[in-house]
Amino acid sequence: MIHKILIVDDSPVSRKMLKSCIPKDRECQFVEAGDGLAGIESYKKHRPDVTFMDLTMPVMDGITALTEILKYDKPAIVIVLTADIQIKSINRALDAGAFLVVKKPPTRERIQDVLSQAEAVLRKTS
Repeated sequence: MIHKILIVDDSPVSRKMLKSCIPKDRECQFVEAGDGLAGIESYKKHRPDVTFMDLTMPVMDGITALTEILKYDKPAIVIVLTADIQIKSINRALDAGAFLVVKKPPTRERIQDVLSQAEAVLRKTS
């Protein structure tokens, strides 16, 4: 079961939009960060079940942050959420270890599907 979600995105509007796609009955705790470096620090401090990561951010981009989180915690589930849907960018994120890549803006249905996939992996590993 997913209890804690980290959202790493420099846009407060994007973070709010993502949270609105997650059903209230899930009763998840949300942790937020506004750049990749803060995202790594938040990941280490809070150890979320799932992390949503933007790619284009100040201070540290999402690919670098994703790579650092996976160095710290290899089984981490990091879902890239981005407006950059070029095949090259998607493949770069997947090659770096992203669990999935989701196009912005997210839909409620897509986020629920992604969370279900993440929960299936978490059940197998626990």
